[in-house]
Amino acid sequence: MAVLVALGAFLMTLAGGWAAHRVTDRRHLVLGLAGGLMLGVVGLELLPESLEAAGTEVYGVPAALLLFVAGFLLAHLVERLLAHRQAAHGAEETNGRTPEVGLTAAAAMVGHSAMDGVAIGAAFQVGGGMGAAVAVAVIAHDFADGFNTYTLTRVYGNARRRALTMLFADAAAPVAGAASTLFFTIPEPLLGGYLGLFGGALLYLAAAEILPEAHHEHPARSTLLCTIAGALFIWLVVGAAH
Repeated sequence: MAVLVALGAFLMTLAGGWAAHRVTDRRHLVLGLAGGLMLGVVGLELLPESLEAAGTEVYGVPAALLLFVAGFLLAHLVERLLAHRQAAHGAEETNGRTPEVGLTAAAAMVGHSAMDGVAIGAAFQVGGGMGAAVAVAVIAHDFADGFNTYTLTRVYGNARRRALTMLFADAAAPVAGAASTLFFTIPEPLLGGYLGLFGGALLYLAAAEILPEAHHEHPARSTLLCTIAGALFIWLVVGAAH
């Protein structure tokens, strides 16, 4: 059952990537919407879930929050190292963006989608009702995952073929993740720590890269409205799932 439900996530991810692909003439709106979706996913879904799952504290601070900060710093460090390496070798940058960063970010999205599939499978191990609730949340926000995976890959100068490859990998990841739960389970604290780490990296990409790029090219009211709409959409998805 979990694998069959994950097929819905597969289709929804492809739908999100298709939407991002079709609106290339409104790139600033795509980036603004992607930034809002990423902000909503981090603040309204990943952080609350990570704090609940990883309840331990380290020197008075929840472990999930420490990993959240670590994820933010790690994303910044990876971007700086890749940019420095490319500049040192005299490689041509695309609008100041290194393609490797886009691929790394998209790979992180694929990993996150695989964990979404694991969450579906683990929830169905608890019960059908729990599995259905988790599946609704995952399938709904996988549209945003597909949208963001394609956008992140393209915005850093990668070819469309690479973006489509990462999109299909992201779409297949929930199915693989759900299937893996037939063989093992992930301890809840470890899952919570992962969500915190990924949330920090995703917030860095949204706040330091995607949103500044969107508003730099077209500082229009419509771009801001798309950002707000993206965050509100995730709020509605999370609220409906609960």
